[in-house]
Amino acid sequence: MNMTVNRVVAASSVVLAMALAATAGAQSPAPEGAPPAPAASPPARVKVCAECGVVRSVKYVEKKGKSSGVGAVAGGVLGGVLGHKIGSGRGNTAATIVGAGAGVYAGNEVEKNRNTKKYWNVAVKMENGTTRNYTYDNKPEFREGDRVKTLDEGRRLALVAN
Repeated sequence: MNMTVNRVVAASSVVLAMALAATAGAQSPAPEGAPPAPAASPPARVKVCAECGVVRSVKYVEKKGKSSGVGAVAGGVLGGVLGHKIGSGRGNTAATIVGAGAGVYAGNEVEKNRNTKKYWNVAVKMENGTTRNYTYDNKPEFREGDRVKTLDEGRRLALVAN
């Protein structure tokens, strides 16, 4: 009788173990002598280079300067003096007024042109999704599509081999 009870307990244990293994999602053991199953590896992560990106645009920018009024005043005085030297009487007065007006306009434009800012703007789409803009006084060596990396704490760019 003891033997029968032992067989029943053993059979029950096997059935219980199989049931627990099935509910836990366990796999059946590999046949003896077979190599072990490879462990599931986590999905590969793509490493993002925080300092790397691709040049999206290289543009020449010419921003017309502002006038402080000094050029207009100086131009008006000079134009008035030159206009006053033309003609006599009422013609002299008209020439002085026209000369002063032309001098104001010319002086204002000269001052704006003198204060014009010219530079190159390079827009870079970084690998982390942000866009950074860099300004250069001279034409940069980069073109659209070039891979670049920031140097000197992000103050300048260098080409990266593809």
